[in-house]
Amino acid sequence: MTFGFAPSTGSLHPASADTASRLGRTLEPSEWAAAGIPLLRNPREVVSGLHARHHPEPATAVVAVLDAEERLTASASFARRSVPADGWEFRNALLAHLRRVVPHDLRRRTPVRTAVLLYCRDGDERWTEEDGAWMWGLRDACTLHGLRCGAYITLTRGGWQVLGEGRGGRRPSTGSRPSGLAEAAAEAEPPPPRSGGGAAEPLRRVAAR
Repeated sequence: MTFGFAPSTGSLHPASADTASRLGRTLEPSEWAAAGIPLLRNPREVVSGLHARHHPEPATAVVAVLDAEERLTASASFARRSVPADGWEFRNALLAHLRRVVPHDLRRRTPVRTAVLLYCRDGDERWTEEDGAWMWGLRDACTLHGLRCGAYITLTRGGWQVLGEGRGGRRPSTGSRPSGLAEAAAEAEPPPPRSGGGAAEPLRRVAAR
């Protein structure tokens, strides 16, 4: 008597399995909005400051760590590798740069510092699968480094957008001239609400303290 197993008709091709795994390492805007991400009190100030420091071009990520008063503690920028969007790859890249610029807070019972991510890319402000992979990577990197997961911000030719909140502005953008740090601080002011590119409604939560 011979025993064996019939091939499953529902088995995935290796390429299909890899795609399914990558799609599992992404966050939809609704999932991000429901994750309790703390609001930035002055996102324009954060974006302008990072833009002035790092002068990001398309396919550049800027990860920054803020203290409890939203003062910049450390930041690092790096170019995105030419690989398919994968939250696991993005998580590893973010974690590696966080470890270089700031010690972990894993010994704290509650995270005190917050990591935010500014990603400069082509296209418009609407959410993309690549954005979802960066969101997944940022959330996981923060957990592994003992930080609170903060805002994910895209910088495009049309301006900047805090995904999941509906807040954004036209300057800075990928085409704008990087300003000096003093000029960036002087220009920073609370932005008006914008629609599109994230959750269906702006989140209504108090700013993180």
